[in-house]
Amino acid sequence: MTVNEAKRRMLDGKPAIGGEVGLGSALSAELMSPLGFDFVLVDNQHGFWTPESAMLAFRSISLGPAVPMARVRKNDFGLIGRLLDMGCMGIVVPMVNNAEEAEAAVYATRYPPRGGRSIGNFGTGFLGDDYDDWANDEIFLAVQIETDQGAKNAEEIMAVDGIDGCWVGPGDLSRYMRLDLNTEEGREVHTETIRSVIGACRKTGKIPGISTPSAEMAQRWIDEGCLFVTAGADFVWVVDKARETLKTLGR
Repeated sequence: MTVNEAKRRMLDGKPAIGGEVGLGSALSAELMSPLGFDFVLVDNQHGFWTPESAMLAFRSISLGPAVPMARVRKNDFGLIGRLLDMGCMGIVVPMVNNAEEAEAAVYATRYPPRGGRSIGNFGTGFLGDDYDDWANDEIFLAVQIETDQGAKNAEEIMAVDGIDGCWVGPGDLSRYMRLDLNTEEGREVHTETIRSVIGACRKTGKIPGISTPSAEMAQRWIDEGCLFVTAGADFVWVVDKARETLKTLGR
């Protein structure tokens, strides 16, 4: 049996910290796994991944202690099932706005009788021959709350059986709410909306999470109660370190 240690941490009330990979490099994902992240998230929505490179990334991440997870391109039965069949241990589903859409995500992720996922896990051999016995329990399913409608319906979304938690998308949330984050009022409304989603998770016994661009922002939301937290991405770290190097050299 393969244990999803990141999921176990969150169920124990401890934060699981992850890094996103979007450059399409399985080697980048492999290099991140032993650094101390609880999970590495292969971003199929905005990242430069093909099915082949994503499948290789899941195996590369598994060479270290981090858990391989993925954000799917959209809430689609076939796309979700395919990533799971390749061996990822966690799925993030974007743009979930109501309970019906959350139920569709569960249906695609869980095997019967808890869902409708089709049997055909061709790429999970590295996780063990007993995959079918534990997949429903160990796979982590998070939905993204990132629109004004999703935030409004957060409690009913999180109450759906089979949803483990959420991953707030702060950037899209601010745009859908038409908030100007350069103003104190905009920032306050934004913060309180995210807090309301965290509250909905607590009320329904689910795991609150959020996407953040840095360690500082990650810590801020961990302090607010978020447990499923990403603290940046490979392409951001490449650019930031390059800028730091050039600045040090006076360029």
